[in-house]
Amino acid sequence: MKIVHVITRLIVGGAQENTILTCEGQHRRGNDVTLITGPSTGPEGSLMQRAGEGGYRVIVEESLIRQAQPIKDIRAYQRLKKIFLQLQPDVIHTHSSKAGIVGRVAAWNCKVPVVVHTIHGLAFHPYQSKLTNAAWIALERFAARRCHKIVSVADAMTRQALACGVGKPEQFITVYSGMDIQPFLSCAHQRAQARHNLGIADDRIVVGTIARLQPLKGHDDLLAIAAELFAAQPRLIFLWIGDGKFQPRIMAKIRSAGWQDRFILTGLVPPTHVPQLIPAMDMMVHPSYREGLPRAVVQGMLEAIPAVVYNCDGANEVCLNGHSGILVEPGDLPGLQKAILRLSDNPDLRSAMGLNGKVLTAKRFDANIMVDSLLDVYRKAQGERHVS
Repeated sequence: MKIVHVITRLIVGGAQENTILTCEGQHRRGNDVTLITGPSTGPEGSLMQRAGEGGYRVIVEESLIRQAQPIKDIRAYQRLKKIFLQLQPDVIHTHSSKAGIVGRVAAWNCKVPVVVHTIHGLAFHPYQSKLTNAAWIALERFAARRCHKIVSVADAMTRQALACGVGKPEQFITVYSGMDIQPFLSCAHQRAQARHNLGIADDRIVVGTIARLQPLKGHDDLLAIAAELFAAQPRLIFLWIGDGKFQPRIMAKIRSAGWQDRFILTGLVPPTHVPQLIPAMDMMVHPSYREGLPRAVVQGMLEAIPAVVYNCDGANEVCLNGHSGILVEPGDLPGLQKAILRLSDNPDLRSAMGLNGKVLTAKRFDANIMVDSLLDVYRKAQGERHVS
């Protein structure tokens, strides 16, 4: 098949990693793959180099940006139409909200045989204004009528979309967000080496977080309970992997509290290096208020690290409460503190939950399963069009 993927930017993030793995896998299976992306800049880092090394075609369209800018959005729509008409693809597959709206409308108007969209995370959510949510819902409803299939990275995305009148039930299918699991499985036993590289003593209890330092990721919640955690468990330290606009403020808070020896902030880390850092952790804490599917939690579980996760969106499809980790309601700081201390004080429970998580994630989140499932989605959509 001739397949074109569209995404606004290739920063270091879950949706972007998912898309690149999809392009790589589809290319390896003999398909003609093109990836169209907007410019990738910012403190989050870029996956552009990896995309360029994947063997498939990469087109950078400068007008395809994440922010809503009508003039650039119209230009992006026109440019995408031109590219689609030149390439004559069998499938257009869009990713995330902005590229999904502009890309689906352009593909539909070009009469592309199969138009597919993946919801990595919905643009409407409880933490923004009603007016903004209403606008996004209206746009998503409009775009849903201009595609054949909608892929959700977790069942929760389907439920939330349908509850707001976005799409029809028969359009949706869940394909869990896959990843290259082998590097994580291979590094799972390297605890001593990981701690040595980070300068962490063996007796420390390491609470790890992998997330950009930005709104709704929950770092402030951990800072709010840090003093109580340190008092209850003197051996506890935090390991935060990621960078973002909150970094200066977070570092100032840590310095003012005198916690420099209690926090390790790695800054931006290449995705290929993350598997080597995870074994240093005793648990992964992911207090994010908004996730399609928490890929960082999957990565930790692949290395047998148990999780404490805010119970939002697709989190409970990765963290099975009491089995592979502990779910806490978003914003429940006493509950978050209790869960962290429960795992801190019980190494046997950490081990059991970690092993349970490893079994679950190795079966469910392999990128090869995702790639094959997406190709099946395309074929099913082609078959339904021929029947109709």
